[in-house]
Amino acid sequence: MGKRAISARFNSAALERWRTEGGVLLERFFTADEIAPCRADMDSLYGDRRDPAAAAVDQKQGDAVGVFSRDQFRNFDDMPFDCSPALNLLALHPALIELAQTALGTEDVHLYQSHSWAKFTGEADFDQLFHCDFKNHTLTVPAERVSQRTINCMIYLTDVADDLGAIHYVPVSDSNRVCGEERDPFGPEEVQAPLKSVERSGAGPAGSVFAYGIDVYHRGTNLTRPGGVRYTLTASFKAAGNDMIGWSAWPVSFQKPWHIFFEHCTPQQLSCLGVPAPGHDFWNAETISRTQRRWPMWHAQPYRDALAS
Repeated sequence: MGKRAISARFNSAALERWRTEGGVLLERFFTADEIAPCRADMDSLYGDRRDPAAAAVDQKQGDAVGVFSRDQFRNFDDMPFDCSPALNLLALHPALIELAQTALGTEDVHLYQSHSWAKFTGEADFDQLFHCDFKNHTLTVPAERVSQRTINCMIYLTDVADDLGAIHYVPVSDSNRVCGEERDPFGPEEVQAPLKSVERSGAGPAGSVFAYGIDVYHRGTNLTRPGGVRYTLTASFKAAGNDMIGWSAWPVSFQKPWHIFFEHCTPQQLSCLGVPAPGHDFWNAETISRTQRRWPMWHAQPYRDALAS
């Protein structure tokens, strides 16, 4: 692949930190105007579930860390979402696609996971154990080659301060000193306290993106601010054809509002979901016609134009 122009929203130093330490905070990656309608979408999806009078969960003392509970995922859903295109398409924003392309070293990337997550003070104990996400993103282990890795993005739709459940993580160099390179994805009990002693906060303002890998120890933390709200959206990318990595099989959720994507996405955005790009040998007059019948508002002209060229 030839040299790419680095987007104004990130730089080579940030990507180098992601490659070497596994995580980097990209502050205000998205503008306030891009985030505002997404925040409104989250309010429409989850706002009525908030109890402003709920009391914060008591904090654990010393080196103690939390546990995983289903209650933490009470307000959690895979896309598509029953709301406007704003939230649905944020994970496919061209700048985020460029970040994934540049990080993974390929033009052909797929979005394999995107979910919305709302947390409210007092609704659950959000304090988690340290863990790595490769436990449920692959049946193998994180790859050594960058092109076979993933870039996982947590997008902040609200300010995410330390009293609003900021993610805490341990840079790879620190976790290697604590527990070695052959890490257990579940974070054994004996490494929890040592990892907590070197953890860092991923707190940041609305519009920020915390980009990390599936080999990074991290954990959720509690919301303690009275009436606190934390809205996030995840977007996880891999190189197309990397069958070692998986999460969502998008066609399984065919009853959800996929028409939003076919009505609003560019061919590049659709290709990130596994829809062949214009010029692919899947497309001919018949497959274009049939796809148009399935999604009447699909912008099919680029696919027709590619047939004629």
